[in-house]
Amino acid sequence: MPHSPTSILVTGGAGFIGSNFLLRTVPRYQDVRFVNLDLLTYAGNLLNLKAIEGAKNYSFVHGDIADESLVTRLFVEHAFSTVVHFAAESHVDRSIIDPLAFVRTNVVGTATLLDAARRAWEGGERDTRFYHVSTDEVFGELGDTGAFSETTPYDPHSPYSASKAGSDHLVRAYHDTYGLPVVISNCSNNYGPFQFPEKLVPLMIVKAAAGEPLPIYGEGANVRDWLHVEDHAGAIDLILREGRDGKTYCVGGRAERNNRAVVEAICDLVDEVLGRRPGTSREQITFVTDRPGHDFRYAIDPSKLENELGWSQAHTFGQGM
Repeated sequence: MPHSPTSILVTGGAGFIGSNFLLRTVPRYQDVRFVNLDLLTYAGNLLNLKAIEGAKNYSFVHGDIADESLVTRLFVEHAFSTVVHFAAESHVDRSIIDPLAFVRTNVVGTATLLDAARRAWEGGERDTRFYHVSTDEVFGELGDTGAFSETTPYDPHSPYSASKAGSDHLVRAYHDTYGLPVVISNCSNNYGPFQFPEKLVPLMIVKAAAGEPLPIYGEGANVRDWLHVEDHAGAIDLILREGRDGKTYCVGGRAERNNRAVVEAICDLVDEVLGRRPGTSREQITFVTDRPGHDFRYAIDPSKLENELGWSQAHTFGQGM
């Protein structure tokens, strides 16, 4: 049965994917109230949301998803029908340096939200839904062929992916134990507007434009499936409203590229935009020692989302870049 939100708690809405979701949905659903709860860590920026900051159906709350008293109070004050949970620590390199921060935000924070929703929605008379946004990294790595799907076993290899796997399991446990209405999506690598420049695409754009070295792990052979963030935001909007309760949906761009090919594409575009001699930025590429536990290849099969809900992406990799 379709879900019709009335009041939505969006966690991490000042971050990359969350802000793109809000920029899409706040103007589109003016009869729905949106509350953005964000701690504004290094990757959150309210400037991302400049276009909607004055919208009558949007408000911002500065706070931590692991703050039980705050989260409980917000559920009481706003009578949320819906949670769309983006807030997460998400950078693999940072998780290797400080794994406990990832456990606190991704596991404890998710559990705090789930329990607040359970208590607020007890009885089940209302149309409610908890949407958990996750990653393909929980599945581990692929060989040279095949793709992740909703039935792929979990096999995380970094503190980041393990913490996200833990949060996915908690969401399913709250559905199975308490009957909490939930949906989960696992997405491939996103790129697009407002991405913090620690991730590959914006980092390489900034460094290429500045004439700095472009460091690539190993030989640049690691493969990812690339998804434009606006296509991801559209998928989330669709799954939130039309997805089946208790189900998982994989969201991918059908755009596998190895890291070297991605960086070379960026180099060529930067040279074109800045009027440089073709090939100039490629000369800045350097190869550095690979990080520990670096998964070789990811790919997503989004067939279920396409066939069941009719989703399609608007951006090819070339257009998106």
